[in-house]
Amino acid sequence: MAVTIRSIAKKLGLSIGAVSRALDGYPDISDETRQRVIRMAQEMGYVPNRAARQLRRKKADAIGYILPAETPRFADPFFLEFVAGLGDETACYPFDLLISIASPGEDPEQKLYQSWVQGRKADGFILTHLHLHDWRVQYLISQGVPFATLEDTLDGFDFPRVEVDRKSGVVALMGHLSERGFQRIACIGGSPDLKIQSDQLEGYREGLRATDIRYDPDLVIESNLTSTGGYQATKRLLSIPDPPDAIICINDETAFGVLHAAHEQGLTVGHDLGVAGFDGVQASKHTEPPLTTMDIPVYDIARQLVKMLQAEMTGQPLSERRVVLQPNLLIRASTSGKLA
Repeated sequence: MAVTIRSIAKKLGLSIGAVSRALDGYPDISDETRQRVIRMAQEMGYVPNRAARQLRRKKADAIGYILPAETPRFADPFFLEFVAGLGDETACYPFDLLISIASPGEDPEQKLYQSWVQGRKADGFILTHLHLHDWRVQYLISQGVPFATLEDTLDGFDFPRVEVDRKSGVVALMGHLSERGFQRIACIGGSPDLKIQSDQLEGYREGLRATDIRYDPDLVIESNLTSTGGYQATKRLLSIPDPPDAIICINDETAFGVLHAAHEQGLTVGHDLGVAGFDGVQASKHTEPPLTTMDIPVYDIARQLVKMLQAEMTGQPLSERRVVLQPNLLIRASTSGKLA
């Protein structure tokens, strides 16, 4: 016999309405009761009639994450950890996770958001890699669709978000490299309209001032946040008349490409060339040599964003709509120090 809301209610001694509202995530049901209902539903093997439920509530029972990338990057360690966090946290709620990929800012991305919003395929969204002025934020606000983001924009909107203090992290990284004897420190970043690039460059400049190192525009180069981009950028940097003796990267994936280019040039990473990343993905521990990086809890951030979005979708108050995290410097062999 199929398990129904009625049978769950009978088992728990609750009303059918209370069980239904608990499964639908309504805020008038306590967290304790909601978790009891969800656990019992799982134990009894309850499978909701999604079509009836969606028609009744006029909701998709799903949240969306559209990965902003020029090329398929589901193998990127950052996205692997981030999506794992989204999926594990989403499993705690009565809704699904929809994932797709689209080139950022292009027609395909805009059409995909419009399709999901107007077709009611997702009730809310998780956004990453925000732009200084992000059309996604503006569009979702205009449509009244809830969302939560990693990072912020410069537009002054109030929405649930987790921010990483990237600027102070890069300053700390610059100080570490200077202490290890590196003085020609290059910076491989991303598109100038990305918020993380703006913060990275600001931290880089402040780090140079703090260590009395002259700014050289030849050492600042744009890439696309991929290992291929990092490899190509490093080849260009190493070909200039006075090449860098260290490179900091906007993310670990870029740094992986830097390591490959350095090895190809016969350089001893950590001594001839210091290399550092940002994100602290698990794969950074297993490079050759292990990568120095600014560590952030990627998996936990994803879970936190789902919690924030769920509260926003169900009208529950958030104790913090803006969470700021400090990255942690993980010193490894890729920045051992210059040989005397």
